[in-house]
Amino acid sequence: MIKSLFDDTKKYLNYFFDSIDISKVEAIHKKLLSCKGTLIFTGIGKSGFIANKIAMTMLSTGTKALFLPPIDALHGDIGIVGKEDVFIFFSKSGSTDELVNLIPFVKKRGASVIAVVCNDNSKLAALSDLSIVLPTQKELCPFNLAPTTSTTVQLIFGDILTIALMKEKNFSLNEYAINHPAGAIGRQISLSVEDLMFKKDDLPLCKKQDFVMDVLHELSYKKCGCLLVVDDKNCLEGIFTDGDLRRAIQSKKDKLHLQKIEDLMTNKPKTITKEKLAIDALRIMQKDKQVTVLPVVEEDKIIGLIRMHDIIKAGL
Repeated sequence: MIKSLFDDTKKYLNYFFDSIDISKVEAIHKKLLSCKGTLIFTGIGKSGFIANKIAMTMLSTGTKALFLPPIDALHGDIGIVGKEDVFIFFSKSGSTDELVNLIPFVKKRGASVIAVVCNDNSKLAALSDLSIVLPTQKELCPFNLAPTTSTTVQLIFGDILTIALMKEKNFSLNEYAINHPAGAIGRQISLSVEDLMFKKDDLPLCKKQDFVMDVLHELSYKKCGCLLVVDDKNCLEGIFTDGDLRRAIQSKKDKLHLQKIEDLMTNKPKTITKEKLAIDALRIMQKDKQVTVLPVVEEDKIIGLIRMHDIIKAGL
């Protein structure tokens, strides 16, 4: 049964994609893009939930939008509607009384009206300045009643318009970060390498001429999992890790005390700069399974060190 439902869903969505009038979508996109006011979404029931979601996604991606319940609008909240606004109605049937009754009052406020429906012969479409029918072959519900396919295509339509507006407005990652200061998304796009890196006296430093036995205390005390090998100008020359130490113990054994860091270190290790996102540092480490720390450099000089442990601990 589950597989057949997946197959039916695929069939109904393919019908939508094959039948949608792209020219009408483009006309609506052009209207939304030219809006100088607010995009106001409304709907009843399940269509209302979809309209609300689309409005919130637009708002978070650089488009001024809000959701206004039709009942609230008819009982005073229509006062926020202005002549530069675009009012978008979402409705499967296109004949819901509350929505149909609202249109004349929206037009009296001077706003443009767009109807997004799933019915070819709807009152909403006839009363609107622009309209589109989202082709819906059948609801997934066996009785063809519960909104399933219709709400899915509404969501697809709204998300495509949202991203189209986002791209047209050149909405940047930095702007997205400002709009999402909290949560996992916020951390991924706002937490920088500089926010998490070890710096100054916390950095585990050594010189390539140092004997391994003479710098083990630095490796142990700083608890960073490595030593950053620098020259007299603090420029990075290499890295000596816990793994390098284990391999040296296994291979050198009783001669370890004679080994210098330059004999065991990794030359030209991967590095990162402080302004990069912490998630970018994590991606570099995940690409090379043996890398769990990254030196942070500025003009070849060491200014920090970021560890995979601290990135994961931060919730990325």
